[in-house]
Amino acid sequence: MLNIAVIVNTLAVLLGSVLGTFIGNKLPENIRKILFSAVGLTTLIIGVDMGLEASNLIVVLVSLALGGVIGELLKIEQGLGKLANLVENSEGETPFVKGFITATVLFVIGPMTIIGCLNAGLVGDNSIIFLKSVLDGISAMVLASAYGTGVIFSTLSVYLIQGLIVSLAGMLSFLSNPYYLNDFTAVGGAMVIAVGIRLLEIKDIKVGNFLPSLIIVVLINYILTFFVL
Repeated sequence: MLNIAVIVNTLAVLLGSVLGTFIGNKLPENIRKILFSAVGLTTLIIGVDMGLEASNLIVVLVSLALGGVIGELLKIEQGLGKLANLVENSEGETPFVKGFITATVLFVIGPMTIIGCLNAGLVGDNSIIFLKSVLDGISAMVLASAYGTGVIFSTLSVYLIQGLIVSLAGMLSFLSNPYYLNDFTAVGGAMVIAVGIRLLEIKDIKVGNFLPSLIIVVLINYILTFFVL
């Protein structure tokens, strides 16, 4: 958990978030709305790019459907919201809650996170996570300028999840195989697209409820290996 790359990534998000919160408090409402739109559009582009990595769209669809149902039944997004509410001492879906959930999804889902953490844990190569740190720091600044302090607390998610992947790299190394990685990335891409749609206020999709899909897609592809001739 004390891997230098994970620490750097966490500090980059923290610094970007703090700067963004400071800047955001000084921006007029019309500029803040433009920032929301800019982040939303960029997020859509990132999500589409990730989605195009899919090897089997049926697997992606089934994973999202099953994962979404499981997440809905478990009320994962509601639980994440309550956790954020507890930190903020508030109720409901406040900007703090939206910022926390949005930033968490953006910063911990994606091929750079998986490959970067596996490389760091298996061979000590931190280069991908260092590059990701720069991108995350910039994104955190823009997000925090719109959402505020909720983005700052996403640093806990970044540290815990990436630290866990690095620590378990030996067990999770199979995820770097394109057979698993491509559909995993596509499912993550669909979730990132949902974040973009939410940022643009097109539809309020409960992105957090789709988190089980990231596990389901790996399980489905594993099961399918027994049926490949």
